[in-house]
Amino acid sequence: MIHIVGHTAIDHISRVPHLPKANCSTHITDRQIYFGGGASNIAAGIAMLGEQVTLHSCIGQDFSGSDYDRWMHRLGIHQEFFMVPDAHTPTAFMFTDDNGDQMTFFEWGASRAFATAEAPGLPLVHMATADPVFNCKVAERSEFVSFDPGQDVFWYTREQLGSIIDNANILFANQHEVRQMCETLGITRETLIGKVDTAIFTMSGDGSTLYTGGKEYFIPVVPVKLADPTGAGDSYRAGFLSAYVRGYPPLTCCKVGTVTASFVVEHVGCQTHLPDWNLMQARYRQNFGILEDPPGKGV
Repeated sequence: MIHIVGHTAIDHISRVPHLPKANCSTHITDRQIYFGGGASNIAAGIAMLGEQVTLHSCIGQDFSGSDYDRWMHRLGIHQEFFMVPDAHTPTAFMFTDDNGDQMTFFEWGASRAFATAEAPGLPLVHMATADPVFNCKVAERSEFVSFDPGQDVFWYTREQLGSIIDNANILFANQHEVRQMCETLGITRETLIGKVDTAIFTMSGDGSTLYTGGKEYFIPVVPVKLADPTGAGDSYRAGFLSAYVRGYPPLTCCKVGTVTASFVVEHVGCQTHLPDWNLMQARYRQNFGILEDPPGKGV
């Protein structure tokens, strides 16, 4: 069982010609509403790939019985929810320009309940964007910790971020988040890498880099027609974690993550084009060769 901690949200995704500067505006060329939230996206990706997953999240009174709720049940996601009667389920407003650059505004809503919720201790947990204090407690109490600060990296104090990194086994981040973590902690990129067993740094359309066992590996992207980059990182994590619990080594897990992400970016929406294991495996074969049976537990 993989446990995922973090936001469940409703995504309002808009296309704009360009991202405006402060005190300026632009026009929206398209706007759609989708299921989202970093933790929920990861959980959905894992469920589609055939692994058991429990989502620990905060929801408002508008969630129970909703289309999103029914979708999670169809996927088989186990729900451990804190329901906040007088709050909205978190909502994200994302704007993507013609260059693929993105800006997000996030209404925490019910997720503010993380601040006072009882943090669980879990055997294997991935912590996505959530309340820093809550994530610190989860990291301290859990046996195996995977961490992804996401766009909430700016919310973490030096002490909070340091505490989580000290307890983390796997660290995921994009290049902007890596830079901010180093700035917050006052350390170099190399020092940050050395603090965890395995680090995976994604670089958008330029692929990703794995650091494990004192070695560095580059993983190229799978070439597809890009429709929207939203959710690519979440699906990468879903693919990685699903392969990891099956016993694949980290490099193969990164390749599975890369292939999983390639499906998501072909369509708008984080959960609209998630592959099952067979679809992922077929595309993996086309780009990386045959996905052999795992040799044993990932390290």
